[in-house]
Formats: sequence, structure tokens, C-alpha cells
Amino acid sequence: METTIYDKYQTVIGLEVHAQLSTFSKAYSSDSNEFGAMPNTNISAITLGHPGTLPMSNKKVIEFAVKLGLALNCDIRELNEYARKNYFYADLPKGYQITQDKTPICTDGYVVIKDADGNDKTIRIQRIHMEEDAGKSMHDQDAYDSLIDLNRAGVPLLEIVSHPDLRSSVEAYNYLTEIRKVLRYIEVCDGNMDEGSMRCDANVSVMLKGATEYGNRCEVKNMNSIRNVARAIDFEAIRQVDEIEKGNRISQDTRSFEATTGTTFLLRSKEDANDYRYFPEPDLQPIIVTKEYVDEMRKLLPPLPQQLIAKYINTLGLSEYDATQITENKQTALYFEELLQHTKSAKTATNWLIGAVRSYLNENAIEIQNFVLKPQILAQLITLVDENKVSITVAAQQIFPLLIAAPTKTPMQIAEENNWVQDSNQDNIEAIAREVLSKFPEKVAEYKSGKKGLIGLFMGEIMKASKSKADPKVASAIVAKILEE
Repeated sequence: METTIYDKYQTVIGLEVHAQLSTFSKAYSSDSNEFGAMPNTNISAITLGHPGTLPMSNKKVIEFAVKLGLALNCDIRELNEYARKNYFYADLPKGYQITQDKTPICTDGYVVIKDADGNDKTIRIQRIHMEEDAGKSMHDQDAYDSLIDLNRAGVPLLEIVSHPDLRSSVEAYNYLTEIRKVLRYIEVCDGNMDEGSMRCDANVSVMLKGATEYGNRCEVKNMNSIRNVARAIDFEAIRQVDEIEKGNRISQDTRSFEATTGTTFLLRSKEDANDYRYFPEPDLQPIIVTKEYVDEMRKLLPPLPQQLIAKYINTLGLSEYDATQITENKQTALYFEELLQHTKSAKTATNWLIGAVRSYLNENAIEIQNFVLKPQILAQLITLVDENKVSITVAAQQIFPLLIAAPTKTPMQIAEENNWVQDSNQDNIEAIAREVLSKFPEKVAEYKSGKKGLIGLFMGEIMKASKSKADPKVASAIVAKILEE
């Protein structure tokens, strides 16, 4: 394989994920946290930072932070203090953000992902801290002026900061996919990057393979999809290698990503922590998170994706691929869990779920929680096939669409109404088989002389004669027995 200058280098990536929390109100005021409201309607004197106003901690934010920390295997801090992060920007009405500096609520967690070769890899999470969002500047709404919408100002965020353990855009993609999956499972954030409710900044550097010291990193912002995060990382790694090979030094900058060209460009020189002049927030008391509270939150957690995958592989005997497909989103996993309450055929249930059901949902742009076919009805259809009362072909191509059209009916009702119930009576099938074979004496002779492929012809004629009601397994065994006589 031909090598290039890029093969000498190793990419080093750390990700900062900002998750907007699905609370009803903002982090430190009672203003609505509704997405999509008219600009500058979800605001008050507190959001605008008017003199004399005082913030108040939102209990739900603390609950969500503890749940996320537990889901990502973090230690939960008992004494939590707030801090002010000071900087000027037009969409930051107070001139500072309320955040956490030296006392993040969650520390030392991890998440297991797949690396570029498909192997398990543990990515360490340095910290998760609570903070509030800034407003939104819009530069494309007016030809001459930038517009400010402060609805987002004060919206609660959890910032998830990884260690620089990621080594490729593939790993970054898989990490973000797993983080978003966890956020959605525990229902603290909807994870919709296109709406800005989950955002990611990527810290990217390169170093020679085998080196022990990281290179200078650049932070890349403004990526509105997981795919674009991966694209930005790939471009930035190549750009940095090119600069180093030219003899230039990589400066620690903040860059933006341009999706249409797949390139990054300079925004500003990177600020250091002391540029923000952090100091303790004087208007908010520290929050004490007790061990009892943490234990209470732990009990409220649903089964998480990795736990379900392990269960499906080790207990149900599913493949890793099938288990991953089922746990892709929480609602599919919940549907599958209920399906298992009505059928013991886990593999068959899986095939239906990631086959016919998913195809129907995708073709009709329907979420599984809105699927008209309830798990117990689908389980009845699976049972009909397992008991050889209908063929899999009839079940999938005939009964399944009719069930969707008439979800109050049972699979057996539809099968009986359409005369699709298979006949497993051996005497009936043998009589049909002997009659069919008697019409093809020459073919029977050819079969007995070695043309075993003719069994397909005989089976086709038997299914035609029985109007597709003969149980194929029973019919096949009977035909084979007759032909050996």
C-alpha cells in the first residue's frame, strides 16, 4: 500500500458536547424553554440581566445532570458551586454565563464505543458541568444588520468534555452517536443537532506517531450534524499536517466549519481560561447533592443501550448487529421489550422488527411509537408462522399489510377470512401429493434416475393444487417419502 506524509501522523481529538436540557423552564429563571417560539418572547428581566434581578437554580437541571453522570459512569460531586464566565458578546445579555468552573457536578466517567476496526474502545469523560446558553445571533436575516434572538439565553446546558482519547473521525462519529443515544434514552435532551439542542466543538491536533507530547490543538465550532463533525476533523487533520510539513507552527485557534466546502476557517485566537476571569457566582448558593439523592436518581434510570445490547447477545443469543439495530433508539427497544412479553422467538421477533416493520416505518415516515400495530398483535402473527398455520410469505406479504389497515383485527381472523390458514393434515396433503405425482409419471421417473432438482416442480404443483394452503414442510417430507417408494 502506498504511504503518504499523512501516514506519519496521528490525529488526537477531544470533544466538547453541549446538550440543551428538555426542561420546561430555563436554568435560572421561570422563562419558558420552548423551542421555535417567536424571537425574543421567552425572556424576562432575569434573562436580560437587568439590575437587581436574582437567579434561582432549577431543580430539574440538577436531576438531569446526575442522571447523565450516572449513565456515563461518572462520579457525582457532593458540593457543587456555580461560577461566572465573563466575556462580551452581543447575544450574551448579562455579559457573563453562569456555569461551573472548579466544581463540575460529574467527573471521571467513560463510554465504550467501536473504533475504526470495530473493536471496543473506552473513551474517558473528564467532566460534565451545568451552565446556561447564550442567545443566538443571526447574520443572514437582514442585508445590513445582524439580528439577536434572546430566547435561547439562559437555556440549561450540560457540557460533556471528553479526554483527548479519540484518534479518528470514525471514533468521533461513534462517540457522538453513543452520547446522543444515552441522552435520548434517559430523556434529558432530544439530541437534535439540526435544531441546536445538541452541539459539538472538536479539539483537533496532530502529532508524529510514537510521540508522547500532543501538538497544539485547534477548536472547531459550528457543526450541525455528527457527519459534519467527522468531516471537519478530517479536513483539520490534513490542514495541520500540511502546515507542519511546510515548517509552520500550529497556533491555538478557534475555527469554524463551512459545510458546503468541507473546510475550516479562522474565527479568532483561542482564549485561555484566565481570559474568562472565572470567579464564584455570588447570587447562587452552592448545591449539595447527597448520596441518598444520587441513589434515588439511579433507581429512575431506564435500561441503557450497552446494558440492553449485552442482554440481547448473552441472554437471547442475538448477534451484535441485531442487538445494535434494536437499541438504535429507545422507542424501538421498548417496542421490542414488550414484543418479548408475548413471544419467546427472539430471533424471529428481531427479523420482523428490523425487516418488515422498519421498512414500513421508513417508507411512511412514521416513528415506531406511532405504529398502529401493537406488539401483542405482531407477536400473534409471529406465533401463526411458528405454529405453521401460515407461511412466512403469506404473513409478510398478505397478512401484515392488512393488519396495518385493520389493526383491531387479529392475524388469525385475517388468515381465516382469506382462506390462508395452512393445512398440516398429513392425510389431506398426501392425497394431493399422490394426485399431482400421478400426472407427471415421466418426471417422477427422471427424478428417480437422479434429477433431484425436480422436487421443486412437484412442490410448486402441490402448492397450486392446495391453493397454497398445504404446509410446505409437511408437503416436502411427504413428497420425498412417496418418491422413495
